[in-house]
Amino acid sequence: MQTKFIFVTGGVCSSLGKGLTCAAIGLLLERMGLKIAMLKLDPYLNVDPGTMSPYQHGEVYVTDDGAETDLDLGHYFRYTNSPLSKSSNATSGQIYNTVIRSERHGDYLGKTVQVIPHITDEIKKRILDCARQEKGIDVVVVEIGGTAGDIESLPFLEAIRQFRNEQKDSSINIHLTYVPYLKAAGEVKTKPTQHSVQMLRSIGIFPDILICRTETSLDEDVKEKISQFCNVTKEAVFEEVDVEHSIYEVPLELYKEGAEKRICDLLGLKPKKIADLSDWEAIVETIKHPKGKITVGIVGKYVQHQDAYKSVLEALQHGAIAAGYSLNIKRIEADKIINSNHLQEVLEDCDGYLVPGGFGERGWMGKILTAQYCRENKVPYFGICLGMQVMAVEFARNVAKIEDANSTEIDPYTKNPIIALLSEQKDVKELGGTMRLGAYSCRLKPQSYAHQAYAMDVISERHRHRYEFNNKFADTLEKLGLTIAGVLEGGNLCEIVEVQNHPWMVGVQFHPEFKSKPNQPHPLFRDFIRAMITEKEKHHA
Repeated sequence: MQTKFIFVTGGVCSSLGKGLTCAAIGLLLERMGLKIAMLKLDPYLNVDPGTMSPYQHGEVYVTDDGAETDLDLGHYFRYTNSPLSKSSNATSGQIYNTVIRSERHGDYLGKTVQVIPHITDEIKKRILDCARQEKGIDVVVVEIGGTAGDIESLPFLEAIRQFRNEQKDSSINIHLTYVPYLKAAGEVKTKPTQHSVQMLRSIGIFPDILICRTETSLDEDVKEKISQFCNVTKEAVFEEVDVEHSIYEVPLELYKEGAEKRICDLLGLKPKKIADLSDWEAIVETIKHPKGKITVGIVGKYVQHQDAYKSVLEALQHGAIAAGYSLNIKRIEADKIINSNHLQEVLEDCDGYLVPGGFGERGWMGKILTAQYCRENKVPYFGICLGMQVMAVEFARNVAKIEDANSTEIDPYTKNPIIALLSEQKDVKELGGTMRLGAYSCRLKPQSYAHQAYAMDVISERHRHRYEFNNKFADTLEKLGLTIAGVLEGGNLCEIVEVQNHPWMVGVQFHPEFKSKPNQPHPLFRDFIRAMITEKEKHHA
């Protein structure tokens, strides 16, 4: 079967949830027996989000092949089985960089290099590359970043206009729009949607399906009006009402609307089976009717930004779902933890603490104090990337009594660098793409917490970091009760540390949050939540 393409654009305003909608569409098509691939096209000029502030961009999602990508790829992973790789995300920066390098190389044989056709051709090539990354892909869902009308999105919109013109029978456009409810007038307003579609049509893109984000359900006459003024059949106007309990309700709501059937009809797709969403329904039921509540404190630098630790928050949620519990997140700004006297007040009321990844000195001492508090008070602790390094330095300072124990990222002149740069990293001057990135294998120590969680001897996890545990201190710390529970397969780099004689205190150098799904919770997050529940029950027995 010829590969089909779904282009998803957004209008009226940003933050409508295009990524979630694309992921939900991908899930529905997969459940009908179709093989899908997902692609995010981002209009910003950064080559990748690796050097962007989490305040601006949110988290950086890393693929097995080491691509630093948009956080929407995390949604794609959690909802679908789409292959995710360097072919799954392209930015304007990458597109222009490729074209300019080709021009410098002389590949255009003296031609004038222009946005059309050279930039748009490169965009179309990326779309086709995504379709060809594995055999047998039936549908590619392409999310266009930004909002219709943005100057920076125009090359992408022109590229998909050309693409649709070249492959009329194998591609459709879904436009996600916003239908606001005006409280004072007591009615919903369709005019922003009309203007957004008009903007698309003015550049030659005619939506086949409209999905309307809305706070309240749309009456039939509203859908009729949208259909009439936007030149889309009424059967192709779907509502996406704000979900009440969880983002995992989105595919179920679209399924109730019959969106996947309309997509198949327009593309001439023949589903191989009836979609079974029973596992997804069970997830939502658990969220709606939990048997208890657990509170976890996230101690980090970017806790007030909703998307900075997106995959971590979702992975914690997956662990809670597996246990049948609801999850309460307490966001704790690491730089607000000033000293141990202040600590008790800030850290109270949580059943466990997680210190996520990050870069730089700000909040370092607050994270060290958090690890000390959890170790001394037998409170479950999970350290990810920097959170593992924090755990090792705290243990060295307060148990091994190593003065000046530190990370060279924090103090380049420390006499006792527990965490340090690898020798091959010391001469690196550029920041982008110079870390240990992507999937690496790790051998687990038998009887460790990690080994119990995975029930495997060798695992594969994704990395994104530059500094490593310094093996010169391994023997000293292990003798005092810090277990090195995982090492790089075929090497000697420390990947996992654990504190002995503790209910659950585990630090990992990699990012397990990138490989957790609501119906397949990551083993470490699952066991971290279990440990919190066990300790909570002990104290309330």
